[in-house]
Amino acid sequence: MGFEPTLRYNRRPLFESGTINHSDTSPGFELYLKTSHLGKEAVLTLAKASATFGLRFFQKMFTSIMKRLALLAIIGLVIQLGAYSPVQSADEEPVQVRELNFVFIHGAGSNVCNFQLFTDIMMEEIRPYILEYEQANPGIEIEVNILARCFPSDEDIETWAENIADSIDEHFAGRDNLILIGHSAGGKAALYAVAHNVGGLADRVALVVTINSPIRSLDGYYVTGGGSVMDYCRARWLLSDQGVCNSISYYDSSQDGSWVGTNSHWLAFISAEASPVSEQFNPGGIDGWPRDMDDSAIPISAQYASGADVVYYGEHAHSDYASDEEVAGFMVEQILHYIFGGGVECSVFARGGSFEHKANWLLGTDYWEDVVGGILVNSGLLEHRNESYFIWQVWEDVVGGCPPGGQRANYIVHLANPLLFFTSIRESYWISADNPEDCRLYLRTMAAPRNEVQVEWSIYRQGLLPEGVERNHYEVEIVAGTPLTSVQRVEWLTDNPCDLMLQIWSRAERPLRWFKVEWRVYSTEIRQISIIDELAVHVVYGD
Repeated sequence: MGFEPTLRYNRRPLFESGTINHSDTSPGFELYLKTSHLGKEAVLTLAKASATFGLRFFQKMFTSIMKRLALLAIIGLVIQLGAYSPVQSADEEPVQVRELNFVFIHGAGSNVCNFQLFTDIMMEEIRPYILEYEQANPGIEIEVNILARCFPSDEDIETWAENIADSIDEHFAGRDNLILIGHSAGGKAALYAVAHNVGGLADRVALVVTINSPIRSLDGYYVTGGGSVMDYCRARWLLSDQGVCNSISYYDSSQDGSWVGTNSHWLAFISAEASPVSEQFNPGGIDGWPRDMDDSAIPISAQYASGADVVYYGEHAHSDYASDEEVAGFMVEQILHYIFGGGVECSVFARGGSFEHKANWLLGTDYWEDVVGGILVNSGLLEHRNESYFIWQVWEDVVGGCPPGGQRANYIVHLANPLLFFTSIRESYWISADNPEDCRLYLRTMAAPRNEVQVEWSIYRQGLLPEGVERNHYEVEIVAGTPLTSVQRVEWLTDNPCDLMLQIWSRAERPLRWFKVEWRVYSTEIRQISIIDELAVHVVYGD
């Protein structure tokens, strides 16, 4: 309502002529009267009455206006308080919220700064995933929280796990849907904390991600020079040790990982050099694990166990995730796929085996070149005995064969009873050099007088992976033997991504040193996991 400073009040005419303007007692108020035959006193009386009437009228109007202004002020205040009230009204719609609560755990001798690049990339890359999910699921919103704290990194695994749980209780109190991402020993401690329900974490954790973590105990691996794993751990990572090296060396987390993988989810990132004695990742020029393929700190076969969804991310060093944008970006992409239901490239065991070599008794070095990874289709033992007392004897044989429909890959022949200078394999080759379906093998052997030659032979077929499935990575290690033996080099035999065959070069210093090699090849399997759909929701009320 508008209020004019001058109020003009107009009444019905009382007199036919004449006008009185009275404003002494009521400023701004004008009263008009018409007079004809009234005298002076009548005029004065009318003037006084008019003044009294004007004053009362103005008072009533003023009081009415003030009441209305007060009412308007109260209504405005109520509206304002209602707009900011936390109590929902009947018109507000409930919203379901799914939280993603990330907890980053650094490794031994490290700190949380190593995750800076990683978290920066994650917070940038997660946005389109959230947008797509919320558009596909109206009424559900995603909330992301990150906890990255420093922990005493020289403690034993149990203490470390307790520190993780305490930090979560302090900073993520009451929050579920936890995703623990741990590098190296931090990942090992994360598995322990969940599997042993430290601080009640077992039911609150949706996923554990380990990055190059020492899952298996390291005491069973050969350290350069035959030294102690404990001493290597202290020299490699730490100046002090309050139990972490004991946990890394002797505590096997395979059971913890299996429990987490069964009751929740476990995603393990692994990497290693191209061959056991490669110079790719040798800190200070020393290979700490000369019999194993490692990432400069942990052998690749120790970085995972049964129950994990394993992701091999290439020939990379132990902490490349902290400084290599490509590595960190790949890991983030795989984790987000794992959470939001995209395909994850996992490593799956495809084929494996072993072989042994032994150097002869003369001084020098023996070298071998083996092809492995094919499918065994035929094998046998060939024996000949020289009954002569004076003449060396030579034999020629054709062995082997394979069922139709496949192509040969390679063969292996070796003396079962090697006696230097007394028995030997003089020649071996395919009977039909130009026909890959002919698996017959020609052997020419020889034995000295009164000696017997024994030859073990094996024939392998190519055995390609099914169409659409590709090889992923290989692992080669010496599992037994004497010192001064090594696997020098490992390569895929062909460029065909469906071919699992490997070529392995090895050596041993004479005399009589020996070793046993185990090899494993893995294919790629695309797995689709959707952690987000398993997460609990809580309801909030929006506008």
